[in-house]
Amino acid sequence: MNNIEIVKAGLAAFESGRPGNFAEWLSDDMVFAGPLPQPVGKREFVGLQSAMVSAMPDWKFNGKDFKQNGETVTATFQISGTQTAILNLPMPGFMKFPATGKHVSLPEEGMTFTVKNGKVTRIESAGVAGGGVAGVLSQLGAAPMPRM
Repeated sequence: MNNIEIVKAGLAAFESGRPGNFAEWLSDDMVFAGPLPQPVGKREFVGLQSAMVSAMPDWKFNGKDFKQNGETVTATFQISGTQTAILNLPMPGFMKFPATGKHVSLPEEGMTFTVKNGKVTRIESAGVAGGGVAGVLSQLGAAPMPRM
């Protein structure tokens, strides 16, 4: 598998409602940086993503323009989903947010994945206005994202 295939396989596992399987594509020391107040590790990232897919079972990354340069894969994403269940983010101070039935469609956002030895070791998001977790919460009408 090349690095683009590894990234796509991980994202497909997540979109199919198996975020735990997405974790299999991540190194134990993986770091996610970008739209959150501070970078998070694998456990926090998988917990956050699991909460999103639980609340929005039709969550899609809508990835395009995948490019590989050595260990680095870049792509553009336009995340979407419909909140049909309670959103319970694993973040200090976040209260459960009831299902709204609202459809979320975030702006396009560039992401960079670093892949080493068949595992994603780092995910960086360009962090655009109205994107990320804060963008999801805003579109749902939830309170602003608490600090992690």
